[in-house]
Parts: sequence; structure tokens; C-alpha cells
Amino acid sequence: MIKSISKFTVPFAVVAVLSSSVHAQPISVNTLCNKIGAKLSSVSSSECKKLKFNKPRFYSVKGLPLLEKHYPAKKSKKYAPRILFLGGIHGDEYSSVSVTFKWLNTINKYHSGAYDWHFLPLVNPDGLLQKSSSRVNARKVDLNRNFLTNSQQISAISHWKTKAKQRQRYYPGIAPLSEPESIAVHRLIEEIKPTVIVSVHAPHGILDFDGKVTPPNKLGPLRLRQLGTYPGSLGNYGYYIKGIPVMTIELEHAGIMPKKSQISAMWVDLVRWIKVKTKSKEIVALMKETEAKETDKGHAQ
Repeated sequence: MIKSISKFTVPFAVVAVLSSSVHAQPISVNTLCNKIGAKLSSVSSSECKKLKFNKPRFYSVKGLPLLEKHYPAKKSKKYAPRILFLGGIHGDEYSSVSVTFKWLNTINKYHSGAYDWHFLPLVNPDGLLQKSSSRVNARKVDLNRNFLTNSQQISAISHWKTKAKQRQRYYPGIAPLSEPESIAVHRLIEEIKPTVIVSVHAPHGILDFDGKVTPPNKLGPLRLRQLGTYPGSLGNYGYYIKGIPVMTIELEHAGIMPKKSQISAMWVDLVRWIKVKTKSKEIVALMKETEAKETDKGHAQ
């Protein structure tokens, strides 16, 4: 049972809820692939299985595995950029899951070892796979409002009550990191220490970005339009607390796939930006700073 995450402690009441709600016998990855194939016309069960996901480490409220795939960089690439790539945080954004799978297929074929990629293509399987897919998870929590907030900012729950008109689709949960799915993302951030986080959503049809690093002007058909962050969101957490650039790819439609040429163009622009920015002084400085902090932490222990 996880009670402590990094320097932040999950309240005992939250841990008790987590432990009592997770299914006793989680299903297998192959079974989940069958469910995904039955739900999404653009991702077949065989396509999902061929990706040979890593052994599950994280599970949803209902005990569904969070699919995880790691493509490591070559050992010779000391400062290889580390990209945490997330899809399906909101279960009703079908295209975010489908397009992430298409990009997984691409990197599965052409991974060169120049970069370190870590994929979670479906963060919210409970929301996607219920009869009527929902933005929120099985406990009606918006996972993109369930991350930690800066102590100087308004809390996610206070923002929900006063600014978000208590709309259920934006409910942030009883406390930050109250949900196993957001805990999984948090743990991966602590473990991987990503150079950049990429999260795929829909349907605003824009490219959003939070961080001090200069963002790309476009990804394929998507043009940069920075919307700012909300308390408890991944962008807010990555930028204000962890200092990690967070790129949010907002596809144009939640239920309609982009054209193949658009999917390819977005990927090419993304990889080109990573290649350019990770050679820049901005990113290299961030990576060295992270390494120094970890070294200091190790000496302190």
C-alpha cells in the first residue's frame, strides 16, 4: 500500500478508499486489449497486443491495468531527452487514445535509441470502457484536476466550488492524488524525471503548452494557443511544482480520427521540436539541474 509519494503524503483516509476500491483480481493486458478493440474502431485488439506492453504496475479503480510501454535510449546517450507520453486521461476523448496508439506503432517500428520514450496510452480505462464513456474515472473524478497544487495557489476543490460551478465533469476528488490513475502518473514523473510531458486530449483543435521552454508554433494542423492552467491539472502541476514543460495536444475532434497525413505531420513536428529543443541550452540546463538535485539527494541519504 502506497502511503507516501516523494515528499508528499497521501491522507490515510484516501489510501483506505483506494485499497478498498481496487478489484481483487485485475484483468490481463490481453483482455484489456480485447476490450479496447471492441470499443474503438480505430484500434484493433491485435494491434494492441502486438505492442507487447510492459508488465502492469498500475491499475485503475476497477482493476484495469494501465498500459505502459518504455522505449529506452541508448546507454551512450547520457543526456537523451526523456518523454512521458500520455493518452486517454479523459475517457470520452476517443481520438486521444487512438492517435496515441498510432504513434506507438510508429515508434515501435522506428525507435533509434536517440530518445527515451515512456507511454501510457490509456490513463483512464474505466472512463473509456464503460457503456457510455465518460470524461471522469470510476469514482466520478476528473483526473486532470486531481494532481497536486502549489501551496500559494487556490486548491483544486476550492476552484471547483467557486469557479467551476461545481460541474461534475470537473470534480477534482476529495484530495490531490486521491485516485490510483493520477498516482500512477505522479509516480512515473518522480521515477522518469521527464524532460517534457506530452498529453493528448480533444476536441479544442489547438496546441497548448505550459513551461519556460519555447514551445513549437505548430504540430501538423494544430497551431499554438496557450490557454493557461487550472488548479489540479497536469499542466499546472508540471509547470508550477516540477518545472517540467507540459505539451497538451488538443485534437480537433474527440470521436473522429485526424487524417493519416495529419497524424504523421504532428508526429514529425513533435520529434523535430524535441530534437531542436533538447540540444538547446534551456533543456540541457534543466537536465543537468535535475541530475545535480538527484546526486545531492543521494548524498543526503
